[in-house]
Amino acid sequence: MNTQSSTSKTDPSVKSSPGKALALNCYIAGKIVQSRQFLEVKSPYDGRLVGTVALANAQDAERAIEEALRGGKKLTRYDRYSILEKARQLLLERKEEFAQLISAESGLAIREARYEAGRAHDVLLFAGIESLKDDGQIFSCDISPQGKARKIFTVREPLSLALCITPFNHPLNQVLHKIAPAIASGTPVILKPSEKTPLTAIKITELLYESGLPGYMLSVLLGPTAEIAEPLTRDPRVEIVSFTGSVAVGKKIAATAGYKKVILELGGNDPIIIMEDADLEMAVLLAAEGAFRNSGQRCTAVKRILVQENIFDSFIGKFVDKAREYIVGDPADPNTRVGTVIDEAAAKYLENVVQKAVEQGARILLGGKRRGAIMEPTVIVDVPRNADMVVHESFGPLAPIMTFKDIDDAIMLSNSTAYGLSSGVVTKNMDWAIRFIKELKVGTVNINEVPGYRIENSPFGGIKDSGLGVKEGVIEAMKCFSFVKTFSLPW
Repeated sequence: MNTQSSTSKTDPSVKSSPGKALALNCYIAGKIVQSRQFLEVKSPYDGRLVGTVALANAQDAERAIEEALRGGKKLTRYDRYSILEKARQLLLERKEEFAQLISAESGLAIREARYEAGRAHDVLLFAGIESLKDDGQIFSCDISPQGKARKIFTVREPLSLALCITPFNHPLNQVLHKIAPAIASGTPVILKPSEKTPLTAIKITELLYESGLPGYMLSVLLGPTAEIAEPLTRDPRVEIVSFTGSVAVGKKIAATAGYKKVILELGGNDPIIIMEDADLEMAVLLAAEGAFRNSGQRCTAVKRILVQENIFDSFIGKFVDKAREYIVGDPADPNTRVGTVIDEAAAKYLENVVQKAVEQGARILLGGKRRGAIMEPTVIVDVPRNADMVVHESFGPLAPIMTFKDIDDAIMLSNSTAYGLSSGVVTKNMDWAIRFIKELKVGTVNINEVPGYRIENSPFGGIKDSGLGVKEGVIEAMKCFSFVKTFSLPW
């Protein structure tokens, strides 16, 4: 469960003020964690200090558990709705503030950060709506020779405590996709965000407190893995661990957690499959948007573009022209469409996998160069089917294009990796569409859309090395953060 972090120091030199670096704190049940250890968070684009965070330790993690279990006023459904609705309103008012922070600490283009803030608003909207609903059921028992005049009822009750561990990409939306459904369910949360993008997570925590969320319902902790993430994952008092991140860390969490619910949303190697009957203009746009938006740093980004061989020449010219439109540069510039990846090490990795593919016979048609943490949008063809960049997940703005012969070959090629998160298919042929829906070994198949398309309350998740088949999304996540109790009465 190790994560990379920025530099730690013993005394932050920058105080929080408009236009300057933030000085933030971890929180235990709404109270600031007192610490002499601080994490510096720097911009991946220019290295400037964006903020500092006071770190927590093992004793703080224990206190967070105790405060959550001690609890407080039990929230009614209307209480939960009111808190989430107030948070939604405040986020809407402060959308630009959050977008600027997301862009500064992650290097994400500001237009993408604004889009993420809008999606996060939707998470709060749908979680608030769902918090008012009751999904209980009634079963009559006199429906068989063995039955009797009774009725069985079901209700959902919250879990005692959840641990939510979030990644660096989508530092607002990923956080809310875990804590908003937990709040809607009435389950207290200890949040451990990524050390690479912790500032947004702390600011949304503060906004939820401001919206009336009782302290015991949410703590946010950053600190050494051995003192925070690992002990919390093992602790039997934590009834669920919800994690989004890498396969290696996810499998370690599964092995560490023990007898409890584990929700894993891991990597992806999502294809967009372009059939010979495809609308080429649509196919080009979807492939480019899927590969390059968010700097390619999405688990559902297009990481393989599979094109039927008869239309390759027609597709490739249009696609390269489209890819040139994705201006790369300063994330704060509204004209920038591709900012940095999360850090220079990530950019160097992407540069390396491109070079390895070239050594295996691939050809770069556009991009391929790195400057610091910026990786240019890269179009690469003749990629061997065993190249690292298409066998493993390449988390960046890379567009490797491969050809296939027919639908059988497309399905085989799509299913050939260890991942099974999502996919997109561009075709007008309903028979082909139905075959892909049935035969692709993934959690989602989107016809004439990018692999990542969804709304915030729809089920989301993968199989194989992309996850255990358990879905997220507001409605499914609320099921994870609660359990079904049954009772019966004479009737």
